[in-house]
Amino acid sequence: MPFQSPTLLIGVSARIYYPELPVLDLGGVWTRTLHYLEQSVAHWLMRGGALPVMIPAVDSASPMKREDLNLGHYVDALDGLVLQGGNDVAPHSYSETPIRPEWEGDPTRDRYEMELVQAFVRAKKPVFGICRGLQLLNVTYGGSLWQDLLTQNPGEVLKHVDTAHYEHNHHDLEILPGTRLAELYPGRTTARVNSIHHQGIKRLASDFTAEARSPADGVIEAIRYRGDSYVAGVQWHPEFHSHGTVALFDDAPLLRDFLTAVRMRKNT
Repeated sequence: MPFQSPTLLIGVSARIYYPELPVLDLGGVWTRTLHYLEQSVAHWLMRGGALPVMIPAVDSASPMKREDLNLGHYVDALDGLVLQGGNDVAPHSYSETPIRPEWEGDPTRDRYEMELVQAFVRAKKPVFGICRGLQLLNVTYGGSLWQDLLTQNPGEVLKHVDTAHYEHNHHDLEILPGTRLAELYPGRTTARVNSIHHQGIKRLASDFTAEARSPADGVIEAIRYRGDSYVAGVQWHPEFHSHGTVALFDDAPLLRDFLTAVRMRKNT
């Protein structure tokens, strides 16, 4: 789909790559942190007629310092926000200690994304979270996470991540009645989605409603904000569902709903 007019500019939080040490330091870019926008997320938004714009993070080692940056400038320039998937949310961000070193997550990205979410919500500009993005939204508003579903969630029966199959790891989804998600899919109560996460919501933030669950183990798979701003998230990756694939959930209504909310806010 071509860009709609006027063009919707959707900010997308950056995924962050940290070079693993030790590395050969040649004094150039080889050892530098990389911020990137995943192609599949960009194309997902472009299919809806929007233009994605990556928002880089800022930390203590960045050439630009946090005090030099006004997040309000991002909010003024952009029409909505999407939180990409990526590294774990840091347990410290929800007042826990990492159980294992590899689950320490990315506190730098957490802090920056939380500030972005709060800035966009204050401006009543829509926010949508994907996978880690759903988890980050929950933590931003006071919820908590299972650091590892397989070892922590009581009664866990599903393998929510399978590195051998990655986005081809699928499970069933239950759409909860009376929710906005149910309105978007009238007559539909179940679906099948990809699953690429080992963390998940433990305690749902009080400002959110669960819109979908995994029926096998009760893990929350979609949430929506109760307030007067559009804030929603899904645990699966809609950008990895091939367009028109009958066997998997059709995420087109979900994207259309988000971008409709963006356009309505832009026109006010």
